[in-house]
Amino acid sequence: MDIHSDSYKVATLEDQRDAIEIIQNAETRIAQLTGTPVTLIAYEKSSGPES
Repeated sequence: MDIHSDSYKVATLEDQRDAIEIIQNAETRIAQLTGTPVTLIAYEKSSGPES
């Protein structure tokens, strides 16, 4: 799947340990529910022009 948007960019979370842990826990829980491994990707609003 290819997602192209000028409105959002991949969130930079290197220094956000709590946010990373929440995402990892959600991935684990969703995988348990569905029986399929998942990867969640965090996006943040771009600071560019609004559409």
